[in-house]
Amino acid sequence: MRYQAVTPVTPAPPVVTVVGIGADGWPGLPDTSRAALRDAEAVVGGPRQLALLPAECAGERIPWPSPLRPAVPGLLDRYAGRRLAVLASGDPMFYGIGRTLTEIAGAAAVRVLPHPSSVSHACARLGWPVEETEVVTLVGRPADRLAAVLHDGRRVLVLSAGANTPAEVAALLTDRGFGPSRLTVLEQLGAGAETAYSGTAAGWDHAPGDPLNVIAVECRRAPDALRLGAAPGLPDAAYEHDGQLTKRHVRAATLAALAPAPGELLWDVGGGSGSIGVEWLRTHPSCRAYAVERDPARAERIGRNAARLGVPQLRVVTGPAPDALAQLPAPDAVFIGGGLTVPGLLEACWAALPPGGRLVANTVTLESEALLADRYRRHGGELVKLSVAHAVPVGGFTGWRQAMPVTQWSVTKAGAEER
Repeated sequence: MRYQAVTPVTPAPPVVTVVGIGADGWPGLPDTSRAALRDAEAVVGGPRQLALLPAECAGERIPWPSPLRPAVPGLLDRYAGRRLAVLASGDPMFYGIGRTLTEIAGAAAVRVLPHPSSVSHACARLGWPVEETEVVTLVGRPADRLAAVLHDGRRVLVLSAGANTPAEVAALLTDRGFGPSRLTVLEQLGAGAETAYSGTAAGWDHAPGDPLNVIAVECRRAPDALRLGAAPGLPDAAYEHDGQLTKRHVRAATLAALAPAPGELLWDVGGGSGSIGVEWLRTHPSCRAYAVERDPARAERIGRNAARLGVPQLRVVTGPAPDALAQLPAPDAVFIGGGLTVPGLLEACWAALPPGGRLVANTVTLESEALLADRYRRHGGELVKLSVAHAVPVGGFTGWRQAMPVTQWSVTKAGAEER
């Protein structure tokens, strides 16, 4: 057998070199990173990072403009053909500028020279296994995101947004029933000025310290706090509602039928209290969701529930469906919890789904049940009736009180619709 010689392809030089740097600055950099910075004709970074470079790095120093991401394409064009370096804190690919640059310029155009991240430093100081430690960043993100990972006994590292973040975290933990949790603030990790101090969330009285800090949380739930598990089907008491709430057992069955997967997008149509969208997002941090609710008071309530339960990224659209659906990005799954008899709603949701997308619709009325039965005949899927009864006192005894049965249609859209 003969083999044809293959001419090796020389990769194009990178457009930009991203250098991770720690709080220890220039002395903590390896030779490769130092050489890249010495050789650069221009270096982009935050003012604090640029100040860590010695005079031997003679390239033009450019502070990042704000907002940062929209400025990246213009900077790359401005310095095209020149040796451009970018400074980043720690590992540039861990909640850093490396992701933005690779998304805009392409991975082949970006050379990344990482430094140990603050997470690596913190876990080393605390003796925590990195793979067993939850990490939440509050840099440019609301503190409410932390609530989604609060479970008794878990260890969490919070990437701080500044000097006031530890007190903000302590207040949130106390408000969410985790006041007994122990907090350790680690400042200037890896630098000569590194320090740490601790306390409980409920008793936190430390003044703001260094803005460069990481917060370690050892989660402890207060005995009287409501327990929220990691699986769908949170207690109904976890939600603020006016009666428009998919109840716990039906909610768990609905999420099972929707089958969320990382990165997928849900439309929660007729959001009510937002429980389906909220619990979709709680399954994985990369999931996305829109809750569509025509009533402004309920729409505001959805936002409050999402924030309290740790998923403030839930996008709430106030307006009637199907009109309010027109500008939304295509979903991977749709849940219809109300409005099935509104003309065109079911058709619009079905048309928006790509092949392989899932639709789940719940109803308690005979009129809507007839619509779902018709769709079941046309498209297949699964049509079930969910019935839940609760034990209640009956005089001196105990009996069953039946909740209204819920008819549920769930279906996966085929590659081609023939009917």
